[in-house]
Amino acid sequence: MILYQHVPVFPLSQWIESFIYYRDFHPAHDLDRLLPDGNVTLIFDLTDEPKYIYDNASLKEIQSCRHVWLSGIRNTYITIPSGKDSEMLVVNFHKGKAYPFVDDPLCAFTDHVVDGDIAFGRQIHELRERLLAQPSPQQMFQCAEMHFLSIIQRFSKANPYVDFAVSQILRAPGQQVIARISDRAGYSQKHMIHMFKTHVGVTPKSFMRIMRFQKAVCDIETQVHVDWSQVAFESGYYDHPHFIHDFKSFSGMTPLQYLAAKNDQLNYVPVA
Repeated sequence: MILYQHVPVFPLSQWIESFIYYRDFHPAHDLDRLLPDGNVTLIFDLTDEPKYIYDNASLKEIQSCRHVWLSGIRNTYITIPSGKDSEMLVVNFHKGKAYPFVDDPLCAFTDHVVDGDIAFGRQIHELRERLLAQPSPQQMFQCAEMHFLSIIQRFSKANPYVDFAVSQILRAPGQQVIARISDRAGYSQKHMIHMFKTHVGVTPKSFMRIMRFQKAVCDIETQVHVDWSQVAFESGYYDHPHFIHDFKSFSGMTPLQYLAAKNDQLNYVPVA
């Protein structure tokens, strides 16, 4: 597998966490279950072969994706190709930071995968053509960086409140009280929910649930012999049944089933 990761220059690094390029990936399986991770991701497929979204139960094709698409923040898992024989450049936005680049509030894309031009306009396909013309992944990164820098310089829509609320939830997803965050920011809960849905894609409560689940997933990775009570407590769950309920809601599996099925790719679970 050929894999390159690039962290963009400042100030773009405040909005985009990384660019990733990969090709020649040959996993033994064909499909992955992608778990909710709180991210909004832009994918440039550098091949002409369509990729598909699959029904979670039947594993039948339900959506075709070509060339460029946006994957919005998710409240549940989706089933996608494992990346076998793909060549892609992936843009990973910081949580709560994709809004300045798209044409609509982020809640318009929640739990959806949409064609790139729906979210970004035709210019995103023009960028793909420029990427294809580059002779190396490093020059692809530079090309993409210049494109997104030009957008930020012209249309920056930073929201200090959203930045504050997201950072607080990420720091301690099981301990923050939404009303307390709202009070510190000086906004009503109604206005806070509106801003969060616009900039993040979900309500603060939903985002907190996703990040609490993610805290559990990450904690599982660090333990050789998993102490489930400890994972539940440190992830902010009030009790073990609540932990199991949320875990099944987000992953479609019990924690034990997840532990048996997962591989070394965080949030990607082989299913076929």
